[in-house]
Amino acid sequence: MCGRYALTSPPAVIAERFHLLWTPEVAPHYNIAPSQTVPVVRETGQGRELALLKWGLIPWWAKDAHIGAQLINARAESLAGKPAFRDAYRHRRCLVPADAFYEWKPVAGRKQPYCIRLRDAGPFGMAGLWERWKDPNGQLVESCTIVTVDANPLVAGLHDRMPLIVAPEAYDAWLRAESPELPPAVPAQAMRSYPVSPLVSNAKNDVPACLDPVDEG
Repeated sequence: MCGRYALTSPPAVIAERFHLLWTPEVAPHYNIAPSQTVPVVRETGQGRELALLKWGLIPWWAKDAHIGAQLINARAESLAGKPAFRDAYRHRRCLVPADAFYEWKPVAGRKQPYCIRLRDAGPFGMAGLWERWKDPNGQLVESCTIVTVDANPLVAGLHDRMPLIVAPEAYDAWLRAESPELPPAVPAQAMRSYPVSPLVSNAKNDVPACLDPVDEG
């Protein structure tokens, strides 16, 4: 799964990596958690934009927003068939920029957090879906979910699932929903993982130290 990640790259770097004409000011966050507002890249009639959406997808047909807490991730195997994701998969795909994501591994009776990122430490795009929903007062809420797949060899020792990190050459095809097939992923060889401080286990700790390597012992 993906339940916590970081995005610390400055807007200019995000714009370059995702071919955006401009980006709003996005403050660095070292420990992003579900229900927070997160930036996503999506297609518009004028090109790609960086939009701010709530993490936790609320289907257009939902009676209330609480369902979003259960839909922070979307299993790739269920995208085409599950009612919560089906329409968004066909028409409203996005990329969720990140510099790292976190997973936890049982070590000596406790859970040791690990940081997983690209070897070049740059931002990457996690496959996502987004949706529009109106609350009972008619207020529009835009939300998103992160697509997950079976873990690659690097992540498999930490968790059996991981976000689908889209290879940059497949960004266009994914965003434009040109194919029902999943896009190619960044290979495990291009990634690295390392243990980090237990600080990251508390979502209130949104500090640079969340990304710093520590000894596993």
